[in-house]
Amino acid sequence: MKKVGTAAAKEQWWPRSGRCRVPKQFAWYVVAVLLACNCLCAQSTEKAQEQFELNDSHLHLTNYIQEGTDIHKLLGIMGDKVGRAAIFGIPLQQQWSYRNSGDRAPTYYLESDSPLYYYSFTDAYIAMAYKSLTKDEQARFDPMITGFNPSDMYAVDHIKRVLQTFPGVFTGIGEFTIHKEFVSGKIPGEVASLTDPALGRILDFCAESGLLVIIHNDMDTPFPKPGKPPAYLDQMRDLIKRHPKTTIIWAHTGMGRIVRPVQHHAAVLESMLKNPAFSNLYFDISWSEVAKYLVSSPETIKISADLINRYPDRFLFGTDEVAPTDQKEYLKVYDLYAPLWKSLTPEASKKVRRDNYERLFDAARIRVRAWEQVNVRVLGTTTPPHQDVKVSMGNTKERFRYAAIDPGYTRN
Repeated sequence: MKKVGTAAAKEQWWPRSGRCRVPKQFAWYVVAVLLACNCLCAQSTEKAQEQFELNDSHLHLTNYIQEGTDIHKLLGIMGDKVGRAAIFGIPLQQQWSYRNSGDRAPTYYLESDSPLYYYSFTDAYIAMAYKSLTKDEQARFDPMITGFNPSDMYAVDHIKRVLQTFPGVFTGIGEFTIHKEFVSGKIPGEVASLTDPALGRILDFCAESGLLVIIHNDMDTPFPKPGKPPAYLDQMRDLIKRHPKTTIIWAHTGMGRIVRPVQHHAAVLESMLKNPAFSNLYFDISWSEVAKYLVSSPETIKISADLINRYPDRFLFGTDEVAPTDQKEYLKVYDLYAPLWKSLTPEASKKVRRDNYERLFDAARIRVRAWEQVNVRVLGTTTPPHQDVKVSMGNTKERFRYAAIDPGYTRN
């Protein structure tokens, strides 16, 4: 057996560059242990979730001026109807320009001609709100990172810093926007693009770390000329195929407020759903603007229900509510879909309302916690984080409290 000196061994595990290099076998061991721990809790978690009617894959805790609902109040609004929710802020701040609107302070992007700008502090705000909860309360939320500029090659470094600063908190990234009616044109600087290498770097890192992705990208432009193909459909398809190991939720199935369903919208979605090259792609049906199209007539309800019944594992319900103040307001989108729920098979309805959320977000939680365990250093120490992992299964549950459910856990 070849002997390795102390200095060499230290360099192998904790090189001067500050980056932690560990064998792939160890990384997979972390994933395996986390999976085992997750399975131990699966039955009790599943039983607890049965009491809830739905999960929400798309909820903004704050609005376009970074104000919102207190997270403790949100739990009361969710009540016994909503089990879990993916929560995130808005990555853009609406500027209040006195020259534009005087004393009238805009709170929404349609209320002012002034620009929007990226607001990175939203991620810290979401993290601190989450950390103010008890462990049982935290289990009902999946915070998402969204305070980055997707046209910036440094965006991926922001995402890494958020994970390193708030380990044990985030499950994915999004909702972030590439092409969005009335929004994209209000952001100064370079316009975000589906072909931008900066976006490619972000999705590559999500594949590496396990972060789930929620992306808003209109399939077409407002008021397109008849007969023209959807402006951004091919680019979006190419993006998804370039990143097969990244789990992507396409928000609103590519629709917008004015961006109507493209011609034969269901067929366009099905062309991707049945293609193995898009096995990493999912759709959410969040937003009242989407619901108004899907349930606008008996014909649209039937088309929507038939598609979802054929691919029940690939759709998720979300509200897309922004800082709701009461349960009636919060669940208005869910109630709008009442005709759709009646048209789905019981199995498909349950998957869209609850099960698909749990499957995707639970898997992301495990993978992100495993990435953090290997890559996040404890501030003020030079001890590689992997040394905190214990092989003994008797200690595993306690040791992984830090990475899995308790960001405030003190590591000894």
